[in-house]
Amino acid sequence: MKQNIPKKKSRLGGALISLLITVGIGAVIYYFTLPALNFHSEGFWTFMVITTAIFVMLYYIFTAGTQSLNSLLEVEKNAKGVSVKRPSKRKKAGKTGGGSGLLILIPIFFFAFPIVIGFVSGSRFFHARAYSNILTVKDGGVENIPSSDGADSIALMDTASAEKLGDRKIGSLTSVVSQYDVSTYTQIDYKGKPVKTSPLRYAGFFKWSKNRTKGIPGYVIVDPVSMSADYKSLDTGMKYVPSAYFNENLRRHLRFSYPTKMFTNIHFEIDEEGKPWYIAPTYEPTVGLFGGEQIKGAVICDPVSGETTWYPVGKIPQWADVIFSGDLICEQYNNHAQLHEGFWNSVFGQTGCRKVTEYDGEDDDYLADYGYVAKDGDIWIYTGVTSLNNDSSNIGFIMSNERTEETIFITCAGADEFSAMAAAQGEVQEKRYAASFPSLILVDGNPTYIMVMKDASGLVKMYAAVNVEQYNMVATAAKQKDCIDKYRALVGGEISQEEATGEGAVADPEKDVTGSASGEAAAPDLSKAEVKIITVKKMQTIDRQGNTWLYIVDENQHIYAAKYEDVLDMLLVEEGDEIAIRTDGTYFILSH
Repeated sequence: MKQNIPKKKSRLGGALISLLITVGIGAVIYYFTLPALNFHSEGFWTFMVITTAIFVMLYYIFTAGTQSLNSLLEVEKNAKGVSVKRPSKRKKAGKTGGGSGLLILIPIFFFAFPIVIGFVSGSRFFHARAYSNILTVKDGGVENIPSSDGADSIALMDTASAEKLGDRKIGSLTSVVSQYDVSTYTQIDYKGKPVKTSPLRYAGFFKWSKNRTKGIPGYVIVDPVSMSADYKSLDTGMKYVPSAYFNENLRRHLRFSYPTKMFTNIHFEIDEEGKPWYIAPTYEPTVGLFGGEQIKGAVICDPVSGETTWYPVGKIPQWADVIFSGDLICEQYNNHAQLHEGFWNSVFGQTGCRKVTEYDGEDDDYLADYGYVAKDGDIWIYTGVTSLNNDSSNIGFIMSNERTEETIFITCAGADEFSAMAAAQGEVQEKRYAASFPSLILVDGNPTYIMVMKDASGLVKMYAAVNVEQYNMVATAAKQKDCIDKYRALVGGEISQEEATGEGAVADPEKDVTGSASGEAAAPDLSKAEVKIITVKKMQTIDRQGNTWLYIVDENQHIYAAKYEDVLDMLLVEEGDEIAIRTDGTYFILSH
């Protein structure tokens, strides 16, 4: 009498057990990874591949285990004198096992195949024109540049400086400093002025567990014009936030409310009454299965009550400022400016190809950089546009509305932002101030870069204005208004360059860098300065009061200056080369 387990029954049982375990594991994976249940989501297909692979592995383990049990039962029967044809069964099992091994991989390939097809079908190689047409760009003129008369609408403070002010403000509040940190800042328009705002966040799991009933008690507002920070306390704390855990986590709350929506750039904003909100723009691909990401709407969430509403792009409330992120706009503009004549032209001929201002990121990636301007109740980003040969000049600028993605190209040839930053630093090099990424204003019809100068601790110490077309025209002052007034007088011929830079001027014109003729401050003796190995990412020469200065940028975006005649061997250096220098952090000489 046979006692072995029937194969069909064992396989059905193995499949059922495998399915139940896979559902359990899949639920845990979904809970923590939160992929959108959408065919256009890469995360969805990845989730399906992983869960299918788990099921196949479990099924193979359980069915193989059952077959091994049958083999053991047959061995016992043989010991009792029951005859079985083991050789023929082994042969048959071997053939079936090999076929089954390939067969069980079919479900995995079934879900992996769309990922491959999705990336291929959405490639820029096949759809260059489609990528180019995602962003609509209108032509504008210099009159579209914000006037210096509205300088209060210009956000000059960078995020790093805002963080320092915000941290100082929170540090003075003993009731919150030990339990919360300041989160990521968002640039918004608040009551007609540009501000940076950030909610508090739980300082870890145990702080969340202790304070979850109270929620996040408030947020920080930093005014980049007055250089001040203010803490706003809430009557009722925010419960659904990114730093919360389990079902109170904002991303999980949004996913369970909108399981098929694909979110990007979830961030914090406040409305005109100061009420806090989280905004989660939603996107859909416009090219192939995954390519050509474009924003189609946004979910606005009340972090206190958890109530959510989805709005299409055309009906998003006016106070919501950041729907199209600056990074997305810059990526879409690069596609627009480089792929309009097809893919091959963007690689070889590059006729008419342009790109936005970039800086070197990690792993030799190039990342877009841009500034902010508050205009007509919205936040606009601006960035320079240059050719693809990585020179130090711009052919124009783009301005783009982060709420509507209205984008304007302004033709205006001149120095790029990093050259302007180097020129400004050169005027106050004895102070070792670092320039922030500039904004763009119009002063008496002259396109002008305006920026803040920071000390080593990141605090704003001065303002600088640099002419776009003639970046050797620089004005500096301790206050923004004074800086613009001095710059206006400089371009009008009312004052000299020395007077425009204030403390950078030298009273005795008979003295030069070494004490004889130029009117510049002397560079320090670097013969015993620290030796540093750097990679040269960019070089720029600037004529200052009859002398040529060389400015170099290293892989960490640090700028060093030297009088060119003191570092003539730099003529043998190319961008990308590694060199040894002696430096005090501002000036440099070559170390031989």
